Amino acid sequence: MTQLFPGPIVRTPGLAELDARARDIFRRVVESYLETGEPVGSRTISKGGVALSPASIRNTMQDLAQLGLLDAPHTSAGRMPTHAGLRMFVDGFLEVGDVAEQEKRAIEARLAVKGRSFEEALAEASSILSGLAGGAGIVVTPVREGGVKHVEFVPLGGGQVLAVMVFEDGQVENRLMRQAPGVTPSALQEASNFLNARLRGRTLTEARTEMGGELDAARRQLNETAARLVEDGLAAWSGGEGDARSLIVRGQANLLADARAREDIDRVRQLFDDLSRRAQLIGLLDDVRDAEGVRIYIGAETRLFSLSGSSVIAAPYMTGRQKVLGAIGVIGPARLNYARVIPLVDYTARVLGRMMDG
Repeated sequence: MTQLFPGPIVRTPGLAELDARARDIFRRVVESYLETGEPVGSRTISKGGVALSPASIRNTMQDLAQLGLLDAPHTSAGRMPTHAGLRMFVDGFLEVGDVAEQEKRAIEARLAVKGRSFEEALAEASSILSGLAGGAGIVVTPVREGGVKHVEFVPLGGGQVLAVMVFEDGQVENRLMRQAPGVTPSALQEASNFLNARLRGRTLTEARTEMGGELDAARRQLNETAARLVEDGLAAWSGGEGDARSLIVRGQANLLADARAREDIDRVRQLFDDLSRRAQLIGLLDDVRDAEGVRIYIGAETRLFSLSGSSVIAAPYMTGRQKVLGAIGVIGPARLNYARVIPLVDYTARVLGRMMDG
């Protein structure tokens, strides 16, 4: 049995507080619910091989409900696990296996395509998880720590400018910017020269901190158009922790494929709203960066998903030297197939880390 890295600590009854009968019935209810998505009745448990009458099973299920581990939705006679119950099941009962060899080969083959950019590889990893695990695949890009080697503004026409930043580690980042009226080739060159003289060798974090006090000087040294380009360029590259990072989400349509999800459009709509809160979701995945393995959040364990009642299973991806780069995971309904999704997330994160290592 695998002990998992939990989400935030939530007070739930411990296994020691349940006798053998209660533990067995609780496990069977949760396993049946995760498989079918339907509330589980006492007769279902009785037919599953429990040597107790339906009445005795109902009494035990009632006791589990009073402990906050089971709940009865609407007027249904059946029971389903609460988020607290799912947390106890994941931490105390869940047995996690390994990823099938065929799936391992598929993950490795899709991530090993040559000529793919850094962000394309991350997007592919997110799509892989979405397809294999169901739910939406999510990945947050690393904090850029390499020093800046070169900066350039390239006119594209049609009112757009391409801001190009080349890093000392060979990575290139491009940002499309609106071209203000009156921008001339000389203003673009002037802005490029100004930034190259001051950013070369600095990380984006250092640049964001140190350049703040230099913008006033930039306005005095440059013409107004070039100064605005410098300011807009810095904002495009490093305008704060949320804006400096990319969040990639794939497979949101999977969240509508579940039969129960179709019955609860409000919950799905709330989940889509949650996914649109980019900065908060990046913050959640940044917490995963500090974890030593897979991290699981269930429902109200995060403020972000407290209303939609969704679950997040995520893991950090890192280099061979154990330098954490970012985090990748799956978001879906609370009844995700944890035994299947957890190893998929873990293996994809490890393959992605190896690929980023070159």
